[in-house]
Amino acid sequence: MAIGGGGGGGGGFPLPGGMGDFMKQAQKMQKDMARLQDDLKNRVVEGTAGGDVVKVMLNGAGDVLAVKIAPAVVDPDDVAMLEDLIAAATNQAIKKSRDMMQQEMSKVTGGMKLPGLF
Repeated sequence: MAIGGGGGGGGGFPLPGGMGDFMKQAQKMQKDMARLQDDLKNRVVEGTAGGDVVKVMLNGAGDVLAVKIAPAVVDPDDVAMLEDLIAAATNQAIKKSRDMMQQEMSKVTGGMKLPGLF
């Protein structure tokens, strides 16, 4: 009995359903991922710092959409604190955006890790 039957696996090991089914699944996954990436561009996450005195909004693609700063936190004598708050809020928003992307992508890929996607 020859190894590699199973409908088009070539040589090596049998592929259930054959190579055609595998290619269809890969194409469907690719379309689903492209659709998801478009969808994520329309989702917004928010990072905050300093008890919500600084807010940074990002979309699922990681683009900064807005930065909100409460007037009370603006102190010309302490610009460094404001810079730290902006950096902290931005980093929190980026983490939320990445987490959202990974969670949604894992739904499409069935939990399979694909190098270079996240």
